[in-house]
Amino acid sequence: MPKIEANSVNYNSIIGSDFKNVASSRKGPRHHSPLIISIAASLIGVIIVSVVLAHSNQSTLAKVNLSNTAVNSTAKEIPLAQKTVADRIENQVIWIAEKPTALSVATFAAEELALAAEEIQAMPVVTPLEEVTRVTIEVKKGDTLSSIFSELDIHTELTRLLNLGKDAKPFKKIYPGQKLHFLFGASGLNTIELEKSITKSLFLYRNDESFIVEEAHRELNKISQVATGTINNSLFLAGQNAGMSDGLIMDLAGIFGWDIDFALDIRKGDNFTVLYEELYLEGEKVRDGNIISAEFINNGRQYRAFRYTDSHEKTEYYSPDGKSMRKPFLRTPVNLARISSYFNLRRKHPILNKIRAHKGVDYAASTGTPIMASGDGKVVHRGKKGGYGNTVILRHGNTYTTLYAHMSKYAKSTGVGSSVRQAQIIGYIGSSGLATGPHLHYEFRVNGVHRNPLKVKLPSAKPLPDSEMDRFQASIQPLVVQLDAYTQNALVMRDL
Repeated sequence: MPKIEANSVNYNSIIGSDFKNVASSRKGPRHHSPLIISIAASLIGVIIVSVVLAHSNQSTLAKVNLSNTAVNSTAKEIPLAQKTVADRIENQVIWIAEKPTALSVATFAAEELALAAEEIQAMPVVTPLEEVTRVTIEVKKGDTLSSIFSELDIHTELTRLLNLGKDAKPFKKIYPGQKLHFLFGASGLNTIELEKSITKSLFLYRNDESFIVEEAHRELNKISQVATGTINNSLFLAGQNAGMSDGLIMDLAGIFGWDIDFALDIRKGDNFTVLYEELYLEGEKVRDGNIISAEFINNGRQYRAFRYTDSHEKTEYYSPDGKSMRKPFLRTPVNLARISSYFNLRRKHPILNKIRAHKGVDYAASTGTPIMASGDGKVVHRGKKGGYGNTVILRHGNTYTTLYAHMSKYAKSTGVGSSVRQAQIIGYIGSSGLATGPHLHYEFRVNGVHRNPLKVKLPSAKPLPDSEMDRFQASIQPLVVQLDAYTQNALVMRDL
C-alpha cells in the first residue's frame, strides 16, 4: 500500500480541519476509516435516491373506476437492480477502507452516479392504468343481441362477434334472465361476458379487429347439512318444518318411493333424517345439492339409503346391504298425492251409478300435476280411450303393462313407439273422460291381468356385484356413524 503524505493533500479544502489533524498522525486513517465509509455511503445514497425520485416523477398511476365491479389490474414489476448496485457499493467501500483518500471518495461517487443513472434510466416506465366502466344488461323477453348492442351504441361490434362462427353460438341464443357484462375503456369496448350459468361464463376479449374467446368455470363450495323431522300431518309439512326446500322433500320421496307409498303408507309419528349438501358461490347459497344419505322410519320399519358412485362412475342410492333403492317399478307414479279410490272389483261407479269393477287406483291432485312412468318401457298407446279420456299405456318387457288415464295433456316426446325411462314425466293430471274431478287413474297388469298396484309383488332390484362391496362398505361407514348419531339425538329430543 503506498504511503500517504500528510502534506500531499489540502484536507481543509475537502473535508475539514478535524480530518486534517487526525490524518497527520500515522494511525489516524486506520482508526477513522468507518467515518470515511459512512460519508461515502451517505453521499452515494443521496445521489441514487435523487436520481430514482427524479425518474419516478416521470409516471403517475391513474385511478381506475370499476363501476361497482372488482377488476384486478396489475402493473409489471420494476427491476430496480438493487442487488447489483449494492454488491458494487460493498466492493468499493472495502477499497475505500484500504485507501481512504479524498480522491478515492470523489472517484467512487462519480462512478456510482454515472452507473446508477444509466441503470435507472433503463427501467421501464409504468403505463397509466386505463379507466374502465362496466355495464350489466339482464336479458328481458323480446331482447335480441342486435337490440342490446344498439342500446349500448356498439352495433358496429356485432359484426365482429358474429364473425366468430360457432364460438358466437351462445350469444345468438340468449334468453330472459341471462346477464351480459360489457367492459369499456378509453378506446371503446374491451370485454364481453355472457353468464351461461351460475358456474360458467363465456368471455370475449377485444383483439384488434376481432375477439379472443375464453370459457371460465367457477367451482361451487359444498357444505354438509342435516335435517330431521317427525310427521304429524304430511311429509311435505314435516319437511318444511325441518327447514327443507320443496325440491329436497321431493328428492327424499323419490329415494324411498320404491319401498314406501307416500300416498298410502305414511303414518303419524313416522320420522326421517336427511344428510344433504348445500352449494355456495362466493359465500352465498346457490341451491341444495344431493342427498348424501337418509333414513326413514315408516310404521316402525327402518329404511336407509346411501349415495354411492361405483368404479364405473355410475351413481345410485343403495341400502346398507348394497341393494339398489331403484326398483324396476315405482309404487306411486305421482309424488305426494292422496288416494281417492282403491282397487275394487265390486265398486259402484260414481257417474254411471252401477257396479263396475275399479281395476286400478285413483290418485287425486291438482290439474297439471306431473305423472311419471312407473318403469322403463315403450309407449304403445297415447290418445283418447273411452271413459279413460286422455290415456297413455306403457309396455315394460313382455310381462308388464301400466295405464295412466284422465290426463289433461301429454308430455312431449311420448308418442307411440317412443321409449321412456322410469320417473320420466309422460303427462299431467286432469279430468278428461268419465271423471268427477282431477285425478290419475293408474292400472298395473301382469301378463294382461289386472293386479292391485298397491299390493302386487314387484321385481327386486339388482344388488351391487361382489367386486364392489368392500369399496361400498368403506365408503358408507362414515355416513352410517353420522346417521346413528343424528337419529339418536333426534330420538332424545322427541322424548323430552
